[in-house]
Amino acid sequence: MSKSGPLLRLEGIVKRFGAVIALNNVDFHVNYGEVVGLVGDNGAGKSTLAKIIVGYYKPDKGRIIFEGREVKFKSPADARRLGIEIVYQDMALVPYLSVYRNLFLNRELTKKIGFIRILDKKKMRELTSKLLADIGIKRRDPDISVGLLSGGERQSIAIARAVHFGAKLVILDEPTSALSIRESERVLEYVLELKKRGISSIVISHNIYHVYSVSDRIVVLDRGVKVLDVPRDVATPEEIIDVIAHRKSPKEIQARVS
Repeated sequence: MSKSGPLLRLEGIVKRFGAVIALNNVDFHVNYGEVVGLVGDNGAGKSTLAKIIVGYYKPDKGRIIFEGREVKFKSPADARRLGIEIVYQDMALVPYLSVYRNLFLNRELTKKIGFIRILDKKKMRELTSKLLADIGIKRRDPDISVGLLSGGERQSIAIARAVHFGAKLVILDEPTSALSIRESERVLEYVLELKKRGISSIVISHNIYHVYSVSDRIVVLDRGVKVLDVPRDVATPEEIIDVIAHRKSPKEIQARVS
């Protein structure tokens, strides 16, 4: 697959909910191996855009191009098959299930015994232990209930699940929300690890400093409109905050991009 263009490109995306225009003619792209910080105030359209990318919503207008070809998702399963994964704020894990059952949820490994297929629990446990070690969790039993893990550990498991199943683009929706300082730092390290592996990411967060620390580029939405799209080094975190708070014109910052 040629990597001469963006991994993902959205053109003229419009999404309405009744009389409310959640996204208004939004252009957006993510390059191969790039981390894009998607920020904005409540109601800006960040989560709506993410849900369109993963096939949860269908745009009313516009095109989605992934790896150079136009795609139309009927469901999140379509996006997942192409390698687009999302880690939601609640991490979409089942607290009462074990770590290994969560990691392979809806993608369970099986083995054939006679004429029937059963779950290959041994293999799933072994792979889970290896994956946990790879992401820095070395003393966790794969049979432990996810509900007993810390928020940072649960977040890391959700990210590991996406990587294990061949994600090319991972969307993280408020990944450091409700986490301790150390856990937040660890999750942000995972984002940088994704980049090292050539996996693109979109990081959605209200914490501009967290987004800024890992992003290559910052995109600001304001009431469904993209008002800023610049390399990280073009603006300071404080300037990004001022744009979101309508204290600074985004045009002034955008003009710095040559």
